[in-house]
Amino acid sequence: MKAEKIPDIIVGRLPIYLRALQRMADNGLKTTSSQELGEHVGISAAQIRKDISQFGDFGKQGTGYSIAYLLDKLREILKVDRIWEVALIGAGDMGHALARYQGFTNRGFHIVMVFDNDKEKVGEKINGFIIEDTEKMVERLKSAGIKMAMLTVPAQAAQGVTDKLVQAGVKAILNYAPINLNVPPSVKVQYIDPSTHLQRMTYYL
Repeated sequence: MKAEKIPDIIVGRLPIYLRALQRMADNGLKTTSSQELGEHVGISAAQIRKDISQFGDFGKQGTGYSIAYLLDKLREILKVDRIWEVALIGAGDMGHALARYQGFTNRGFHIVMVFDNDKEKVGEKINGFIIEDTEKMVERLKSAGIKMAMLTVPAQAAQGVTDKLVQAGVKAILNYAPINLNVPPSVKVQYIDPSTHLQRMTYYL
């Protein structure tokens, strides 16, 4: 099935299932049911079955899912059965934290370059990475064939940097800047703005 035919809300739930299944596997479990998986992630068993069936028939009536098999299939569907090289743009507080974060590699991602436009930061090291000048970013990303980037720059700089990322051939951007970005239809952007999520929660308090 073509990726664009699958609703994004379903794709967004797959990493949640993947994380729960990995925890089950780490705890020595071999099989699970949609009911049990649902209890782990807070999503109904019927919704889980419906989501997973969009991509094929991975379980058996009465015996449930093989955890190892479903893990492999979900990694394949999400294309994290390989390591994706990622560029990090912005070496401020958030950039430093992401560069040091150890949880990317075992989920299919590896930061390989860090850029900043602050001449005082260029040449410094973060967790073994030498911070490079954003002036060289387009050339460096093109030559390395980088398709993914994480953006942790101030809001006022985000669109300009994004334009350069698009020029460099980047197709997926994880944006931490509190601003919506204008990109071509061929480029996918995911937004992470903690303030927005906090505001969403205060509605319920």
